[in-house]
Amino acid sequence: MNEPGGSGGAEGVRLQKVLAGAGLGSRRACEELIAQGRVQVDGEVVREQGMRVDPTTVVLHVDGMRVQLDPDLVTIALHKPKGVVSSMHDEKGRPDLSGLVADRRVFHVGRLDADSEGLLLLTNDGELAHRLAHPSYEVTKTYVVTVEGRVKPGVGQALKRGIELDDGPVRVDAYTVLETSPRRSLVQVDLHEGRNRIVRRMFDAVGHPVTRLVRTRIGPVRLGQLKPGQTRVVAGNELGALMAAVDL
Repeated sequence: MNEPGGSGGAEGVRLQKVLAGAGLGSRRACEELIAQGRVQVDGEVVREQGMRVDPTTVVLHVDGMRVQLDPDLVTIALHKPKGVVSSMHDEKGRPDLSGLVADRRVFHVGRLDADSEGLLLLTNDGELAHRLAHPSYEVTKTYVVTVEGRVKPGVGQALKRGIELDDGPVRVDAYTVLETSPRRSLVQVDLHEGRNRIVRRMFDAVGHPVTRLVRTRIGPVRLGQLKPGQTRVVAGNELGALMAAVDL
């Protein structure tokens, strides 16, 4: 009977070495992860220290989170500045994403309109990109928006119940007023919709046009301290949590 992930005989690479090479800690620390039953190989918990696996085909999870073993795959978090279009090449000559990710061969997952800013994910992992973009996985995104006027008390409840737009209904998963004044309000909303300019159209519909929009979170990945135009690699537990969010 073949072991999960095993390649038979003395072939393959010891499991603890594969885990250490993926950045899970020293080999000794990875042996502890295995001993504690925190490692799954192809869906099965493994406690055997000497197990050998093929890192090109095996699927590993630690604490339920996928471990990325392919060194050629990369996922990047970008703080897209206002005025940059969500395209790797803009035919109209406007500033685009290519100037922000140097020579990395990645493509963006979803988009932000040119007037919006904040977190955008770019990757060369086709399966991850497909699942993040697919509505069936309902990955939640968080936006902090500045809107005109003092938001009325019933706006939040209306948006949570759902409102009708010209291309169908939309509702938010969470709504929080951060600041408010007679001239403007700062509101945070969570939603898993991905339609074009959905946040702007939603607030237009309730009488509070958006003057600034910043996306601060996609699933478990947060914008954090990234400044406009800056990037960072999504790796380790953060990448594992992102993959787990789409059942990888």
